[in-house]
Amino acid sequence: MDKGPIILKEKPLIGISSCCFGCAVRYNGRSMDMVKGIGREKGDFRWVPVCPENAAGLGVPRDPIHLVGENGRSVWHQDGRVVSRGGKDVTDALKAGALESLATLARANIKVFIYMDGSPSCGVYRTTLKKQNRGKPPGIFGALLDEAGYFLIPALDLQSPIKWWDWRRRMLAFLWLQAVPLTTRAELYDVWYRLKFLCQELDNPWAREQGRYLASLTGPLDPEIATNFRRQVSDLLRRPSTLKRITGSLWKNYCHHRKVTGRPVADINEPTALRNITAIARELIVMERESAKEGILFGTSPVLYSGRS
Repeated sequence: MDKGPIILKEKPLIGISSCCFGCAVRYNGRSMDMVKGIGREKGDFRWVPVCPENAAGLGVPRDPIHLVGENGRSVWHQDGRVVSRGGKDVTDALKAGALESLATLARANIKVFIYMDGSPSCGVYRTTLKKQNRGKPPGIFGALLDEAGYFLIPALDLQSPIKWWDWRRRMLAFLWLQAVPLTTRAELYDVWYRLKFLCQELDNPWAREQGRYLASLTGPLDPEIATNFRRQVSDLLRRPSTLKRITGSLWKNYCHHRKVTGRPVADINEPTALRNITAIARELIVMERESAKEGILFGTSPVLYSGRS
């Protein structure tokens, strides 16, 4: 078994709310370049911006809209509506725009989407602006994305170096897991070896139990077991980690790297050392690069993109 890192050869595809990608498509004609926060890493991905409100033909500028009913899911179940500030019912138009946007992502074979929370269309955990209580998440397009099983990233987290690093490493692991074959126990064990350290960081009790269960398997691999494994690990990879767990994993993997190579890596601090989140993110990127160069699995970030310098 190759015990080195997984290196993706093609640029990962990411869908994104158009207004977060600098496209002036918001109701007031403005935009936000949220991707600017990740700097040069922007070039490591191919981007597909979509806007369900523009696909609905609502135009720019336009009256802001809000959900009437329980949430965006209720709109699809005929128990809710989407209404503009002027009182116009735009439910049917927005449903058509949301379906067209979803079809665009499907044509590009996209599995990851960066969304703008606070939007009654793209929002997943919040569908109103601050200090407003209209509507409940998810939004009408957010509901489709969630139901379809997309790996969903809030755009605001791209502004934090440590949050983006956490999302990025889990996203790459998620994408690799969707594509890797799982037809034999050997393939299953190989996948688990690559991802188990990250899973232990995210949910150690579950990961330990999963490891014992996989070790107990005998005979040919049941396809249902493989399907459940892929689904459960995919769900776990959607869950953000914590700063404490991340720094702990960094130090644990650094110690392993030092033991294997016989030499330290400069500028890696112990978990208790005081430094800001930008410095911690920088250390994590250093460890990714050093591990890739040495062919050593960096368990907390096991999947990398080959275009990273």
